[in-house]
Amino acid sequence: MTAKPAGWIIVLLAAIVATTPLAIDMYLPAMPLMAQQLNTSIGMVQQSLSIFLAFFGISMLLCGPLADSLGRRPLAIFGLTGFVLASIALSLVSSIEWFLFWRAIQALCGAAATVVVPGIVRHIYQEHTAKGMSYVSMIMMLAPLLAPAIGSGILWLANWQMIFVTLAAYAALVLLISIKALPEIKAADSPKKIALLAGYKIVFANKSAWPDIATSMFASFSFFCFLTAVPFVYIQFFGVDEQQFSVLFGFNVLMLMLANLINSRLVTRLGPQRMLRAGLALALVSASALTFFSLWQLELYYTVLAIAPLMACLSLIATNADAMILMKFPDNSGSATAVIGTLRFGIGSLAGPLLALFYTGTAVPFALLMLAGVLLIAVSQLWHTSGNQTAG
Repeated sequence: MTAKPAGWIIVLLAAIVATTPLAIDMYLPAMPLMAQQLNTSIGMVQQSLSIFLAFFGISMLLCGPLADSLGRRPLAIFGLTGFVLASIALSLVSSIEWFLFWRAIQALCGAAATVVVPGIVRHIYQEHTAKGMSYVSMIMMLAPLLAPAIGSGILWLANWQMIFVTLAAYAALVLLISIKALPEIKAADSPKKIALLAGYKIVFANKSAWPDIATSMFASFSFFCFLTAVPFVYIQFFGVDEQQFSVLFGFNVLMLMLANLINSRLVTRLGPQRMLRAGLALALVSASALTFFSLWQLELYYTVLAIAPLMACLSLIATNADAMILMKFPDNSGSATAVIGTLRFGIGSLAGPLLALFYTGTAVPFALLMLAGVLLIAVSQLWHTSGNQTAG
């Protein structure tokens, strides 16, 4: 793969990945109305988000090895096609049971399309995989930044069903471009026989990848703590309104994009390991500051100034950890991606219960869990250093 077409391919890959945050965030403003029109509780509608995440993780486990065995292009096209059909079906349901069913199908298909992306990036950028992943993440971040506003706008102009029609239209456009332009990336010695467990055995047998897998997992834990707790922290604890919350949330997303932009500029010169360590150092400072501000219950201004760089650093850490993992598995990038994704969703699912368990009505549990996640990243990197010294 030459460097020349990489630009538009990266945009296409980011568009494929963006189907997931769009599917998660676009319909959030419509949940109360959906509960009313589907004759159910808001809790049942909210369950659709948990179901989506659960089936997304399951699908990644299944589809990761399939990407390595069958190739990435056919799996992406299959996944996008199913995502389009499921989104259309979601716009036509009249009961919560069918809505939950089609959300599961949408997640299964969305993961099939998404799981192929890191492998293609790995093939294009080779030893500069971290740079390519930064580009994908930076462009993809536009989706969670815009999704709630898009959903609110559609709801204002039409009804909640049009949110899923719009989602289907977006995925259909990405599908058509993918059919025409998405390259096939398949190792020359890729096995013709589908072996779901063989790829995972290769990934887990490589002990040098374990610290980076743990790093990526704990970074995701902190991310999920933020996503789960930040509405309570900003709206209920600090008392900001919905418009102010959107601005503050968008500011954090912009910080994530800035971190990936900086990483894309520096990582080829400094290397992913040094960029990860730099991000970790600043994350430790930011998480400690967030904990201090929360314990002393200082004003919102201090919390915002602590969270913004912390989120940027977590993005820097996760992007470079993922890149180093993928570089270790050029012929099993699908399986490696599935391992990363499944562990992320698995540990991310603990954020909600832990926040509920330690709930105090303040921002302290949120801050302590964020700090715990960063400290566990530090332990993982110390494990990495110890392993390298032992190997040396």
